[in-house]
Amino acid sequence: MHRMTDEPARWTQATVHPDMWADPADDPRNTEGPSPDGEVATLHDFLTNYRLTLRMKCEGLSPEQLALRSVPPSTMSLLGLVRHLAEVERDWRGWLTDGGGPPKLYGARDADFDGAVAGQAVVDGAFADLAREQAETDAALAAFADPGERVGTDGMAVRELLVHRVEEYARHCGHADLLRERIDGRVGQ
Repeated sequence: MHRMTDEPARWTQATVHPDMWADPADDPRNTEGPSPDGEVATLHDFLTNYRLTLRMKCEGLSPEQLALRSVPPSTMSLLGLVRHLAEVERDWRGWLTDGGGPPKLYGARDADFDGAVAGQAVVDGAFADLAREQAETDAALAAFADPGERVGTDGMAVRELLVHRVEEYARHCGHADLLRERIDGRVGQ
């Protein structure tokens, strides 16, 4: 088992650009060509790319590697990030209503990270939870044609929620970069 205290050699799978995660032809993110037209389409494009980045950072790792924690006292791991983002997607739907959101997926505060333990069933469940929660939040937000519409008890603009989602994934993809490099040395954006 690889331990977080070991120092893996840095490497990349990319051969065209050595600072990339994958070669452009193998990268599923929309990094080439024109950007989409419109504010909402642009925000969704960025969100989609960050979602793909998180998945890419997790690919090819064992449940034990996915569950490896960063450095004490942090409980952060790649698997924990997947579970956290599923929880956050669920929570964001509550911002759209006056009645609060659905109950937490994993329980009390930090249960998303604390329960990120090595096991194929936990890994499979986390990715299934994330996909489901993303789809449900996407569908809930699609009901609002105007990104300036105010929603929920705080009167938040739908635009703010869309931007906040991009910000949350971007921040955690930065964490995922560091976690993955520490696990097996793989680098790239």
